[in-house]
Amino acid sequence: MRRSHLHAQHFLRSPQLVAELIGHSNIRKNDIVYDLGAGSGVIASSLAPRCKQVVAVEVEPVALAKLKQNMASYDNVTIVQQDILSLVLPTQPYKIFANIPFHLSAQIVRKFTESQHPPRAIYLIVQKQFARKLVPGSDHFTSQLGAQLGALYHARIRRPLSRSDFTPPPGVDTALLELTLHPEPLVPLAKLSTYRDFVGRCFAEQKFFTKLPRTASGISDKLTPSQLTLEQWRALFNDTHK
Repeated sequence: MRRSHLHAQHFLRSPQLVAELIGHSNIRKNDIVYDLGAGSGVIASSLAPRCKQVVAVEVEPVALAKLKQNMASYDNVTIVQQDILSLVLPTQPYKIFANIPFHLSAQIVRKFTESQHPPRAIYLIVQKQFARKLVPGSDHFTSQLGAQLGALYHARIRRPLSRSDFTPPPGVDTALLELTLHPEPLVPLAKLSTYRDFVGRCFAEQKFFTKLPRTASGISDKLTPSQLTLEQWRALFNDTHK
């Protein structure tokens, strides 16, 4: 299926691959799962037998018409004609499994992880480079977004994908990104917004970051914000927000 340049997206070719990817998730039969940018419904149709309800979100007219046609036989699939970034979030527990437009990855992750009702788990097919920056590790830098959402979510790459898995093939490497809620947030929920602002300021203002009592928090003054671990972020935040 082709998609207009305003809704650029690379579609997965194989329903079998989609089923395999869902098998890597923690989606269960009682879950409500959102498929964002559902396209013609390849993911939604694979989710439907595995969970209680699927909410397939699509806004592009051609894709929407195909989605309605393909989902007509599924009683537990609800179609929502809405732009992802304008979507009103549910108040009941839910999860996400979606192949989203790559250029909206950061905005979509922020919308859901920073909401009043964040999902219990998020599975997104994204550019591998984007995913790596959200996963803390000693062999690469962590992005501002990765440090911010890391207080609430555990991030990991569940499975790399091949360019040939898509149509049209993307010009970048891709992966299935998993975000699952920590059993307990690294920062109290009441302070999450303050924590995110603090991390954002550390990345944006070098002078602010260098003046922080990093050594008192057990952090080398040679480390940059993108080199800090989540535990170091928590220690630095707690020591400066007593």
